[in-house]
Amino acid sequence: MSDLREIAFREEGFVVKTLRGEELRKSYRLRHTVFAESLKWVPASADGEEVDMYDLWGSTVGLLDQDGTLLGMARLIPSSGRFMLENEFGALLPRNYNIRKERDTAEITRLAVNPAIRDPKLSTRIMFTVLKGIYQWAVENEVRYYYLEVEQRFLRALRMFGFPCEPVGPAVQLPPAGATAVAAFYDMWRFDERNGEKRPDFLRWISTIETMDGAVVSGRNSALTMAERLDAAGIAGSVTA
Repeated sequence: MSDLREIAFREEGFVVKTLRGEELRKSYRLRHTVFAESLKWVPASADGEEVDMYDLWGSTVGLLDQDGTLLGMARLIPSSGRFMLENEFGALLPRNYNIRKERDTAEITRLAVNPAIRDPKLSTRIMFTVLKGIYQWAVENEVRYYYLEVEQRFLRALRMFGFPCEPVGPAVQLPPAGATAVAAFYDMWRFDERNGEKRPDFLRWISTIETMDGAVVSGRNSALTMAERLDAAGIAGSVTA
């Protein structure tokens, strides 16, 4: 995971960042609350934390409020490690499907909003901001394609919200909870193209960040080159082969 670039930006009173240390442990506890206690997708653990082998090479992006409470999160798995789609969620793929494992591909897992949030509008705002974090992590790490495994109804919502996630297999009821899930493939370039035409304000929002120092950086989309990324970060110097 050492070669992955981290993100950190402000978003209307929230902070979206790559989690480390105690903040990362908060994500394990939130995952336990959501995926073990609520959805029952995984067994409960005695310590109240949900951790698996993918955390060894995955990167977790979280949204924190001013008090440090973790309100939402997603774990992103680079292609240098195994995807959950290669193991636990293999049943969601068609027979003989070849999973893309190039450098420009990653997997979205453990996407969640804190269930303690009861306000539907706030919950939706948090989810969109987490999705912005996922987008910015991809920009920072030069990822174009994402795999994700989600409930079928949430996939429909993502598509309605402007995220062109294409199913790659049938909807399947997965044990032990029996949730109807589907695997999908998300192309960042297609997202930019579609929203540039139909929702330019949305594309402008998701590709603009306020740095931790208060600077506003726009145009951070999937077309951003490494030289532009270094320049935006204030890193001088030449880039050579």
